Amino acid sequence: MTGNSVVCNSVVHNADGSRLAAEKVRTSIRGAAMPARTSTAVWNGDLNNGTGQMVVGNNAYAGDFSFKSRFEEGAGTNPEELIAAAHAGCYSMQLSAMLAAQGKNPTSVSTTAHVTLQIVDEKPTITKIALDTVGVVPGLSSDEFTKFAEDAKAACLVTRALAGVENVTLKAELGN
Repeated sequence: MTGNSVVCNSVVHNADGSRLAAEKVRTSIRGAAMPARTSTAVWNGDLNNGTGQMVVGNNAYAGDFSFKSRFEEGAGTNPEELIAAAHAGCYSMQLSAMLAAQGKNPTSVSTTAHVTLQIVDEKPTITKIALDTVGVVPGLSSDEFTKFAEDAKAACLVTRALAGVENVTLKAELGN
């Protein structure tokens, strides 16, 4: 990222929302490094009885986690919920960007990600992520929204980062 430009799926917009030309896009991001994002987790004790805390970014969120919050129904959060939050957030931004790039400015895009954790080959494994998204996009048909939604799923950075998850589903609904 350089200047006030933001890169999203090869469509770059200035801070005022105007679109940059493709050649300028390539020039403005060549060699630029995106900032590294950092989170921290500390675990104390053994797996079954220990406790931990995760801190996202610069204390933007801090949450306790435990064996029960991860593998049962205990209080606190777990890594899978944070993966779900990251996926829902990234996907909503990706879909919004793709709609806006085609002049279909969304009023809102709301996405819920459901992450399923199962034991596979005796190892905890994320086996499924189900994305449920509702977009309010004036002047867009349901079929058009579904097409944008599918394209956004394929382009989403977190979807691509989680490519090892065999089953990522999408339910897309155009709201009012």
